[in-house]
Amino acid sequence: MAIVLASVTTFALEGLDSREVTVEVDVRRGLPAFTLVGLPDASVREARERVRSALLNSGLDFPLQRITANLAPTSVRKAGPGFDLAIAVAVLSASGQVPALPPGVTALCGELSLSGALRPVRGVLAAAMGAKAGGYERLIVPEENAGEAALVQGLEVLAVGSLERLVDLMHGRWEPPLPPASVAPAAQSCLPDMADVRGQADAKRALEIAAAGGHHLLMVGPPGAGKTMVARRMPGILPPPSFDEALEITRVHSVAGLGAGVLAAERPFRAPHHTVSPQGLVGGGAHPRPGEVTLAHRGVLFLDELAEFARPALEALRQPLEDGAVEIMRGQRSLRFPAKAMFIAACNPCPCGLGPGRCNCSDGDRQRYQRRLSGPLMDRMDLVCQVAVPTAGQLVGDVPGKGGEPSRAIRARVVAARAIQRARLEDTAALCNGDMDARLTRRFCSIGGGSRKRLVHSIERGGLTGRGHDRVLRLARTIADLDGRDALSECDVEEALGYRVAAAERVAA
Repeated sequence: MAIVLASVTTFALEGLDSREVTVEVDVRRGLPAFTLVGLPDASVREARERVRSALLNSGLDFPLQRITANLAPTSVRKAGPGFDLAIAVAVLSASGQVPALPPGVTALCGELSLSGALRPVRGVLAAAMGAKAGGYERLIVPEENAGEAALVQGLEVLAVGSLERLVDLMHGRWEPPLPPASVAPAAQSCLPDMADVRGQADAKRALEIAAAGGHHLLMVGPPGAGKTMVARRMPGILPPPSFDEALEITRVHSVAGLGAGVLAAERPFRAPHHTVSPQGLVGGGAHPRPGEVTLAHRGVLFLDELAEFARPALEALRQPLEDGAVEIMRGQRSLRFPAKAMFIAACNPCPCGLGPGRCNCSDGDRQRYQRRLSGPLMDRMDLVCQVAVPTAGQLVGDVPGKGGEPSRAIRARVVAARAIQRARLEDTAALCNGDMDARLTRRFCSIGGGSRKRLVHSIERGGLTGRGHDRVLRLARTIADLDGRDALSECDVEEALGYRVAAAERVAA
């Protein structure tokens, strides 16, 4: 009895990482049947019909024999259509229609249409990184995914548009064109300018400090004061991502099925609606996908009307804000999603939002409203800024034709402060002051006797927790970096403490 066995390598997604999967195909005499094993989900089992139609519509033969395809290792759950191409090539190889791929050299990834055309799949960048780490020399992908896969240096990427072209390639009858070259992050596109904001000097100062050090910020003020307007101008003052940061951003968006398949040029800005679920905010699902806090990795997560978000969703943010990552447990496996995002939030001071002098809410109404934001969550905010309604003169403009400071001027100071932090933290895993842990905080944020007494007094009064103590020091370090000073002064610590007063009051409420 003639038995033919072929194997091809592809990759399965596990969180933001890829897992090597070997597609083994056994073809033998018997009643025609096509069986898929190896813990496939419904979308993978449907590959049988896609592969059969793709082969026949590409002028190839589909073996009328007993075909068994195994996706190993069987302990890894397989999901998505990215296994189509590897299954098709393994069937062709086992039936003798194409030469066998040399083991450990070439991997494949792609979805097949019924006509035999290759369609793009999500997570190709993660697959390319997995192929490079596994020692593979080349990766065959759909044409639309070629630019994304080519971001991985030292890996030959072959872009193929159809199954017919792939057969020609394997027979040596066709050479694919070179994929587009990897490009560095481009300059940021036209973004909302801070010059459009009238007044709000305190909010602009808080936003600049938050951008310079990667700190979390909460703005509290009545409706129409400009909280959302100021927050949406944060991307314009942030420094552009470095190549490594852009690669992290692109990888996250690739796994989530977002982006255009090219290297990210800007930091992400995510602003989900207040009806978002805990799983939508931090990630999850039967097949875990990244949530909004991961999609904002190395960028900004903005929650407008913070008190309107569901309490479980907000409490789910506590651990990601502290650790910079999300841990999701599913069965016997644990997935880790990065979540190093700046958290910016805005809310009203009370249900009516009118503030002192105009508010008609009762004390009970205000207390219930403030209790929607738990003390542990508020303790993770580095800055709390009170935003007042601009005056009539500020809104109309006292000086015709004269606006506020433009974003490019603020951004220049932020970029300079970030450069100082990168040089200081060069031998660490932190990229900015907001990334520092307790050990690095004590190493780089030493203060004098007067500032130390002030901090001790704040802790003894109960207005500052141990976590808040470290956050004040990191905030003071950023304020000094914006001024270009190596040593922290008492003024830096006092300003940093000033941004914690509102937070302490809300924690105590």
